[in-house]
Amino acid sequence: MEQEQKKILIVDDNKELAQVIAQLLTKEGYQVAIAEDGGAALDKIFNEPFDMVLLDLQLPDIKGDEILKKIKETNEDIAVIILTAFGGEQVAVELMKAGAEDFISKPFDNVHLINSIKEVFKIREAKLEDKKLARLSSFEKFFPFLAHEIRNPLHAISGALAIIQRRSNLQDEVLAKSIKIIQEEVQHLSGFVQECLDFIRPPSRSRYSLVNINEVITVVINILSHIYEDFSTRIKIRQEYQEGIPKILVNYEEIKQAFMNIVKNSIEAMSDGGEIVINTGFFPEPAPGWLRVIIGDNGPGIKKENMASLFHPFFTTKLRGTGLGLAICRRIIAERHNGRIWVESEEGKGTKVFVELPGNRTFASGREKL
Repeated sequence: MEQEQKKILIVDDNKELAQVIAQLLTKEGYQVAIAEDGGAALDKIFNEPFDMVLLDLQLPDIKGDEILKKIKETNEDIAVIILTAFGGEQVAVELMKAGAEDFISKPFDNVHLINSIKEVFKIREAKLEDKKLARLSSFEKFFPFLAHEIRNPLHAISGALAIIQRRSNLQDEVLAKSIKIIQEEVQHLSGFVQECLDFIRPPSRSRYSLVNINEVITVVINILSHIYEDFSTRIKIRQEYQEGIPKILVNYEEIKQAFMNIVKNSIEAMSDGGEIVINTGFFPEPAPGWLRVIIGDNGPGIKKENMASLFHPFFTTKLRGTGLGLAICRRIIAERHNGRIWVESEEGKGTKVFVELPGNRTFASGREKL
């Protein structure tokens, strides 16, 4: 999967130096913007997303510490590297205590600058991952209680709707349409609650059994063909399965859910219809005995800027999506089955999801081999 292109703001009133740095960073694959004073820098930061700011201390209008404070107040996840003239190291150190990630003394060589930027980005990514895990941990502890409080009124609403349907004259089109809307919203919310519970559910080792993946995917297609009314007329499925494929040890329900989510994504991406091609087979890489499943479609593809976020919980581009489908897939495939899952896509040409599962299963929990 392609890495998301990082965006860096250079804040320096030395136009020539700023241009030199910009050219260097552009060659390294970064997106670059330049601001010549503090006011212009803050205006850009307030209105554009940046991953990092290279901040010169000697600006004509606003002091460096004030700009740093504003940056961190706007978004504490923006990394800041201070650019300081010789003799300004002590001030730079003080600014690091106030939230800057690093400082570089002028004049500096290109290698030192690039290495510093890369190192700060590594630290930033680690911090962001820690924050994400902390949020997920809180969510996982809290949501089961919230789910109970949501489900109770949903059951009451469903029951009340059933009574209204039995006792009302559904020849009234407005009433019938209103009831249908309420039912759909209840189903949508119930589905969201269930997806959240699926995401946080702990693994169960006792539910693992030997399974033929070809049969699992066939079951998934049959289920989805009944869920989507226009499935047979809108979607063509081409199944290219390796014959006589050996069974592998998996949690059947979890694996079925993972492939259900992947195929559903393909179906829903092709609103005007299209083709889904599913390949299965054993491959020698990444190790002998690994099973690979490729699910590809000829839909609209995925925008490049969205690729890095596909497996993030609650990330979605769908109007009615929960953003948990692929996050659940990654948890099932990678975390609970020691497999791999990744996506390749080109906008306008379609998407392929790759799943690899080890034939000799090793449990993630305790790394115990069965």
